Amino acid sequence: MPEYIHVSVAWPYANGDLHAGHLAGAYLPADIFARFHRLKGNHVLMVSGSDAHGTPITVEADRLGLSPREVFEHYHHRFLITQQRIGISYDLFTHTDTENHHRVAQDIFRTLLERGYLYTETQRLLYSETEKRFLPDRYVEGTCPVCGFANARGDQCDNCGSLLDALDLINPRSKTDGSIPVVRETEHYFLNLPAFIDRLRAYLSDPRKAEQWRPNVLRVSLNKIEELKGRPITRDIAWGIPVPLPGWEEKRMYVWFEAVMGYLTASIEWAHNTGQPDAWKHWWYNPEAKIYNFIGKDNIEFHTIIWPAELMGIDGLYASEGDGPISLPYDVPANEFMNIEGQQFSKSRNWAIWVPDILDRYDPDPIRYYIAMTFPETRDSDWSWDGFVTRNNTELLAAWGNLVNRVLKFAHKHFGGTVPNPGTLRDIDREILDKVEGGFETVGALLAAVRLRDALSETMALAREVNGYLDRAPWFKVIGEDRQAAATTIYTALRCIDNLKTLFAPFLPFTSQRVHEYLGYEGTLFGEQRIETFQESERAHEALTYHTDGRVVGRWEPSRLPVGQALREPQPLFRKLEPSLIDEERARLGQPREAETLPGRGS
Repeated sequence: MPEYIHVSVAWPYANGDLHAGHLAGAYLPADIFARFHRLKGNHVLMVSGSDAHGTPITVEADRLGLSPREVFEHYHHRFLITQQRIGISYDLFTHTDTENHHRVAQDIFRTLLERGYLYTETQRLLYSETEKRFLPDRYVEGTCPVCGFANARGDQCDNCGSLLDALDLINPRSKTDGSIPVVRETEHYFLNLPAFIDRLRAYLSDPRKAEQWRPNVLRVSLNKIEELKGRPITRDIAWGIPVPLPGWEEKRMYVWFEAVMGYLTASIEWAHNTGQPDAWKHWWYNPEAKIYNFIGKDNIEFHTIIWPAELMGIDGLYASEGDGPISLPYDVPANEFMNIEGQQFSKSRNWAIWVPDILDRYDPDPIRYYIAMTFPETRDSDWSWDGFVTRNNTELLAAWGNLVNRVLKFAHKHFGGTVPNPGTLRDIDREILDKVEGGFETVGALLAAVRLRDALSETMALAREVNGYLDRAPWFKVIGEDRQAAATTIYTALRCIDNLKTLFAPFLPFTSQRVHEYLGYEGTLFGEQRIETFQESERAHEALTYHTDGRVVGRWEPSRLPVGQALREPQPLFRKLEPSLIDEERARLGQPREAETLPGRGS
C-alpha cells in the first residue's frame, strides 16, 4: 500500500541568497528523499517557504533603508527562481506572510492559550535609549559567555552554536548604532514547555527512535528535556504576526514560535490551492503517515522538542470526527554543517558558495551530485573546488556519462537506433542485470533510511560495475564477427542504463530525464516545477509548486525496456571541467559580489 510521506523542509530567512550550506543542510536532502518516494508511488507532500518575519530580515531592511516587506519579497522571489533552477521539487514553497499562515498561527495561539499552555510573565530585556525601542535578539551583539567569541548574536553564537539569551552576552551592544543598551521590563506570553515534559520524554524514548533517528539528534533532544523552562513567544517588534488579543496590538509573535507552524500552515494552503481543502489531514491526522523534518543541526531543539510540544498542545485543532491524533515528526534527519575550503561559511566575509552564482557557471546536476556525495550527515563536511572538479570528471563524466553515450551511440551506429534483440542471455549478462536490479532494494533501503550519501555512492559503484561488464563482454571487436553476441551485450547494457537512470533520478533529475528520453520513452520521470500566483482575498503571492501532469512514468522498479524500441540520438550528459577552474573559483571566495538592486526582481 502507498505510504503518506510528509517532507517538512526548514524555512530560510528571506534576507539573502541561498548558499551551498542551505542545499547541504536541508533542501537537497529533502528533495532527494521526496523524489525517491514519488518514484516509489507514495503520497508525498513536500512543503516549505520563506521565513518573512525573522529579525535577520528587519536587520537587513534597516541596513538598506528599505521596509522588511521589500526585502523579504525580493529574496523570496529569488528563492523561487533559484530552487526551480537547482530542481528542488516542492509541492508548495510559500512564505510566512500569507493570510493563511497568519490565520492558522493565530488559531494555534488561541488554542494553546485556551488550553492553559500559555502564560504571561514580566521579562527583563535590553532597551536602546538612542533608538527608543526594545532590541530583538538579532539587534544585539556581544561576547559569548560560553566560548568567548566577540561577535555572538543575542540569540545564538555562530562560533560554538550555543543558544543564548541577549542578557547573557558579555558587554552587549546595539548592532544598529553600537550604543550600550539598558535593561527594562516588558510583559510577554510564554509557552509552558515544562507542561509537556512527560509526553516529550515518552515520545523521544520510544525504542523506534533509537533505530530511526541519527544518534546526535536523539542525544541532543533527550539532554534538553530535563532542563526545559517556559519560553517567550511574543516580542516587542513591529514586523510579524500580530498577537490576537486586545491590548497586545504593539507586540508580535516570536518568529521561532510561528515559523515552525509553517509545515502545517503550508499543508493547509496546498490543500486549498489544489481544490481539496481537507486533503492535508491525510498526513496530519493519519496514524500511518510519516512526517520527516529536514533541517540543519542548529535547529534540532526547535523540531524535536518545541514543535512537537506545540502540536501536542493543539491536538484536535481543525480535526473532524474519525480523525486520528495529530502527527508528530517521525524522523528529524538533521545534517551537520558544510564548510568551504576548510573554513566556516561567513556572509560578512563573503566566504560562501552562492547558489545563484554557481548556477550561472555550472549545470545543476553536477552541483547536486557533488553536494550529495559530501553530505554532512554525521559530521561537518567541506566544499572543495578541487573535489568538485575531480568528482565531475572522474565519476559523473567518465563513469556514468560516458557509459550512456558510448552504448547509445553504438546502438545507433550498428542497430539502427533501436533496442536490439538479445537472443539468449549469457551468465555474464544475467549476473550484471541481477546486480544492477538489486540496487532497487539496496539503494532504496539506504534512501528510505535517509542515508543519502551512501545511496548515491552505491549507485555510482553499480555504474562502474556496468563499465567493467562492458570491458569483459564482447561487443566492439565482435560486431563484424558475431553480431548476435554484440546485440546481447548492447541490450544488456541498455537495460542496465535504464535501471541506473532510475536509481540516479532522485539525485540527478535533469540528466536522468534526458537519459529517459534517449532510451525512447515519452513523458517525464517526475512532474514539473512552476512558479504560480495565488490570490488571497485582496492580496496575491507567489509560490513554487510541483505538478504531476498525468504523464508521469517513473517507477522504482527494474527496467522493462522493450526490444525494438526506438532510441533517440544521445548528446553528452556532462561536460569536462578544466583544472584551471579550481584556482579561479578559489580566487572568488572572499571577494565582494556584484551589487544587487533592491527592491526589485531584475538582480
